[in-house]
Amino acid sequence: MSAGEQVVARTVVPPQAARVAVTAIFFANGALVANWFARVPDVKQTLGLSEGALSIGLLFMAIGALLSQPTAGWVIGKVGSRTVTAVMAFANCAALILPGFAPSLPLLMAALFVYGASNGALDVAMNAQAALVERRYARPIMSSFHALWSVGGLTGAALGGLAASRALGTGLHFVMAAAAGAIVMLVAVRGLIPDGPVASSSHEPSFALPTRALLPMGIVALCALICEGAIGDWGAIYLREGLGIQAGVAAAGYAVFALAMAGGRFAGDWLATRFGSGNVVRTGGALVVAGIGLALVSTTPAIAIAGYGLVGAGVSCIFPLIMSAAARTPGVTPGVGIAAMATAGYTGFLLGPPLIGGMAELFTLRGALGVLVLFGVVIVLLGAQVKGEALAPADAATG
Repeated sequence: MSAGEQVVARTVVPPQAARVAVTAIFFANGALVANWFARVPDVKQTLGLSEGALSIGLLFMAIGALLSQPTAGWVIGKVGSRTVTAVMAFANCAALILPGFAPSLPLLMAALFVYGASNGALDVAMNAQAALVERRYARPIMSSFHALWSVGGLTGAALGGLAASRALGTGLHFVMAAAAGAIVMLVAVRGLIPDGPVASSSHEPSFALPTRALLPMGIVALCALICEGAIGDWGAIYLREGLGIQAGVAAAGYAVFALAMAGGRFAGDWLATRFGSGNVVRTGGALVVAGIGLALVSTTPAIAIAGYGLVGAGVSCIFPLIMSAAARTPGVTPGVGIAAMATAGYTGFLLGPPLIGGMAELFTLRGALGVLVLFGVVIVLLGAQVKGEALAPADAATG
């Protein structure tokens, strides 16, 4: 952003108002995603899908996101993150409805492709807006945005669990969730920071993929979000089918996971300042290893759900710290860095679940989820690479 554009942005939208607006969008997006997660077992049961068949549907959700995320980074450079965030916020609400009415696997695949594409583009755009707000404050606040995403996830999981326990049809459920999300988005987008096209060099790629400087952080993001996505899509199924828990209680597994993520992210900015981003990330990887082990070794539902909580605490700060560090990586423009990390991270978030499903077909779901321990180990080994230049006070507005 040029100096002139920064002055305009600060004049039009105060930092506090922009922070509230971006926070609301993170919250609404988390709630919508969690409503989907909570009803995955019902979609699977309604369509009579095996683990392998469901994994194919989830793969198309991944493909949609993988195509949209790097493209979104390029589009943001052309029209600005505010425009892309506003458009994709409403598109994401509408797209959530589609999987609820899919009558067959092919149509579910198409619906999840559209939903994945809209969600992936929104994720890049809203994180770009979050980075702009963080620059205004000149101190770490990225984790706070992701904390409200987790609070939204907790809220959505609770509502999804309630809908599942009342046997509410997925179509009607998703229509109601989408309508509520659209109302929040309508109010929030008015407070976003105006930004415009960003001048780029002829050497800057149209598709934002991890550069050499970003590659270690990209690997960490990939591993962390593989674990997050796997718990989201398969956690409730494992509790319901593997341990015989009722539908409404099984949804509580993701709720505990989301609650632990929210708690960790609320503390994330302070922890990063106190102990350093790399140390926080490495500790998170160790918690992932411990949590997965606890969830899969125990046959007691309460202990398994507690294991999900440890995983949630472990992954809570990793992705926000990576996004913040990527926006401050020397030699990489913030938009490209954010889009690259979003692409790497959500490759894991969306490809992880179908990977687990495919492995469950070959082995068992418990054995497939056990692979997540390896990803936790990688996070421990590479976590120290999550770092970036200090935020420049010159970019800040009082807030």
